[in-house]
Amino acid sequence: MLRPVRWIFDSLSRQFILLFLLALLAGQVIPFGISWNERKAALREAAQSEFIGRASALSNVIEQGTTQREDILRASATENTRFWISSDVPIDTEAWLTDASKQFIRPLRRSSEAERVDLKTDYKVLVDVLKEVDRDDLRWGALNGDIWEGPAKGQYFDFALTDGMAITMRLKDGSWFNAFYFRPLKSGLFSHQAFYSTVATALVLCIIGFILARLVARPLRQLASSAEALGRGEALPTLPENGPVEIRQLNMAFNRMQERLTRFVEDRTRMLAAIGHDLRTPLTTLRLRAEFVQDVETRERLLDTVNEIQQMAEATLAFAKGEADGQDTRVVDLNALVGSLCDDLAELDGNVAFEDGDKTTYRCRPDALKRAIRNLIENAMRYGGGAAVRLEKTESALDIVVEDDGPGIPSGEMEAVFAPFYRLESSRNSETGGVGLGLSIARTIARQHGGDIVLAPRNPGLRAVLSLPLL
Repeated sequence: MLRPVRWIFDSLSRQFILLFLLALLAGQVIPFGISWNERKAALREAAQSEFIGRASALSNVIEQGTTQREDILRASATENTRFWISSDVPIDTEAWLTDASKQFIRPLRRSSEAERVDLKTDYKVLVDVLKEVDRDDLRWGALNGDIWEGPAKGQYFDFALTDGMAITMRLKDGSWFNAFYFRPLKSGLFSHQAFYSTVATALVLCIIGFILARLVARPLRQLASSAEALGRGEALPTLPENGPVEIRQLNMAFNRMQERLTRFVEDRTRMLAAIGHDLRTPLTTLRLRAEFVQDVETRERLLDTVNEIQQMAEATLAFAKGEADGQDTRVVDLNALVGSLCDDLAELDGNVAFEDGDKTTYRCRPDALKRAIRNLIENAMRYGGGAAVRLEKTESALDIVVEDDGPGIPSGEMEAVFAPFYRLESSRNSETGGVGLGLSIARTIARQHGGDIVLAPRNPGLRAVLSLPLL
């Protein structure tokens, strides 16, 4: 049940069409419900007046003593009225209605198949009404002289909420003229004409809703595509600031946000580059002064510290330079990119095993992504003695998996190792590794592509997954 509902609300076009159809339904049902009682009363009053007038005129003709009374009465019958002559006094109203129902089911001489079907349907309704009718409600009453213009005083009663009416009048020869009317008033909401009109209106509204949704969704899709590309670090042209005022304001806000983010990244990159560059001079000065320290142990410690700071500065400068390059995104074979990187590292006497797979195209910044993968593989080689690399495709992402058999990382420090310059105090320290920027840079590059890096323990070793979203 939830899946069809979710399917409807997943699309803007389907939402517009659904709302239009609900509005159409409400526009048809609510006015009909409000006016139906009044319309029903007016229709009943008009039908009864027409029936009384017909019965009155017909009684005048019959009273003239014509010899063709039966033919005239039969010819005067309509789909919902019957006329006949009886000899018995109509005292028992229930018996009179039973006789009337027998007259009612008799088809007309010239009736179509549709009329015969309607007659049978109305007769079934009449039988059900007669079963439920209350005898106390069936009492003959005198017809108003202003309505009845027959030759003698007529009497009547109505039933089925005035959907039916009975009239009887005594003729000069002692027989009784009988008139019966029954027409169950049906709702006009589902008539053929109303149905075809509603369907045609619904089709027009669906077309309008689809066009309107396309007009609204097109700039929204363009905005979503631009936002995704911006999150992946791509250089984008400004969105057109035209169309409806809401779309205009949305695109203007996105363009301003893009300008601020671009300016922020550029300012941060320039700052990092300036810091890394300006640190070279004081570091050189410290190195020269450390050379003049007489105590050998102290001199070595000072030089180690200077070297460590210099490595950090060089790594920061290299990262800032890579940020400043702003490489354009393009489609590459990710399987080939990772495979060639593993081959290059294996040629440098690295213990790297790559599980080759099918061609997998992906839009990315190849150099930056290659650097992130290299950092993960080099970490596995340095601390685990080797790396096993493969690509895995899920429903929503492409995963580049790097595994090693090393000592791993304590579970409490799985996230801490991504902090800049963070180094573990165990085997992954400054003496055996870098300055602590490798994982930080790799995660930054992964997130620039809309993905992330997640570490998980193995037994033994570590599993690093660089996850990229499917486009």
